[in-house]
Amino acid sequence: MNKGVEKDGEISYALLDLYQPPTSHRDEFTTALNSVIKKVDSLIPVFGLRNPRISAPGTYKYTFCTADEWVASFWPGQLWLGYSVTGEERFKNSARMRREYFKRVLESPAWHDHDLGFLFSLTFVADYKLTGNQTCREMALRAADFLAARWRQPLPFVMCWNPQPRDVDTFAHRKTGTLNIDSMQGMALLYWATKETGQTSYADIADMHLDTCIKYLIREDYSSYHSFEFDPRTGKPLKGYTHQGYSDESCWSRGQSWAIHALAQCYLASNKGNYRTTAAKMADYVGQRVPDDGVLVWDYDLPADQHPYKDTSAAAITASGLYTLAHCYAGHPEAEKYTKIADKILHGLVSQHDITSVDGSEGLLKEGAAFVGLDRANNMLPYGDYYYMEALMRSVGHVDFFW
Repeated sequence: MNKGVEKDGEISYALLDLYQPPTSHRDEFTTALNSVIKKVDSLIPVFGLRNPRISAPGTYKYTFCTADEWVASFWPGQLWLGYSVTGEERFKNSARMRREYFKRVLESPAWHDHDLGFLFSLTFVADYKLTGNQTCREMALRAADFLAARWRQPLPFVMCWNPQPRDVDTFAHRKTGTLNIDSMQGMALLYWATKETGQTSYADIADMHLDTCIKYLIREDYSSYHSFEFDPRTGKPLKGYTHQGYSDESCWSRGQSWAIHALAQCYLASNKGNYRTTAAKMADYVGQRVPDDGVLVWDYDLPADQHPYKDTSAAAITASGLYTLAHCYAGHPEAEKYTKIADKILHGLVSQHDITSVDGSEGLLKEGAAFVGLDRANNMLPYGDYYYMEALMRSVGHVDFFW
């Protein structure tokens, strides 16, 4: 332990704010970041008011979000990242043109679920943090209120999914009592709300939710379930299962990535040591399974007869989470350890999957795996694009984001 870095469990935030990762590919990543910013800039007039959803099959062209899509914030998130790097008004202006979309989301309670964290951290919180806009602060706090209100006793977590008319009956019934790993990322909105208002109940709910996730979603070997079912009447834990992974007992790589990124970021917000420790052990699990080319497959437990589709979105989220985890260990040897794993993954993305130089491409990365069970693989994905941009920024030393 280095003196002046950590004392009685408290991290020196002055040191963290000055943190620079010991990245081994800095020139490569700087060049890639510049290419990404140029591509995002070029897509502003292509997308207009639309938010990308998933690429059309066999193309580098995006289809676009309807009124209540959980992925709608990842393009605005890229615009705000671009603005934070360049200060160019067109990034800010394009992001702000989407306010009405997100106001409609906020005013439509039937659309609310755990994704409020994704939707409003990367839009209204981003705007407020970068510009001080008070209207955006108020809207983001309303979103935090709605998210916190999804804690339904006796369940020890924020309700994640809503039953939908399209769901088969068994899944609709199961959803009511399901905790999913994606929801961990949304807790950053609640920590932000506590910081802004001084109202500790937001953070208390986030702590409860993350503690439940660690207890039930994280296995003894630090792999993870995608989901865990509880009895909504009693709160009794029932069993873990998957919705998007290969099997109930396998480890879906994007789910593992959500948890690593969320726990590292929430450690920086809360200083709860268990979040950093758990993220580190989950990162160690991943580190032992990174392929030689650095780019993760969609599930860590695929049998030999299953096609090992790459998931560049899982890789990008993992890389960004690992750089964040290295930041959590500023001044400790672990910072170099987790940066090294992140560098390997990010180098694989930059060298093999970056499509920013492809004429006519509307995304940043190829070969995302949205939902292999529904034959959605080899996709461009807006969340893969967002976290790729975030990972590149973290790799060269940016530390201020919207979580």
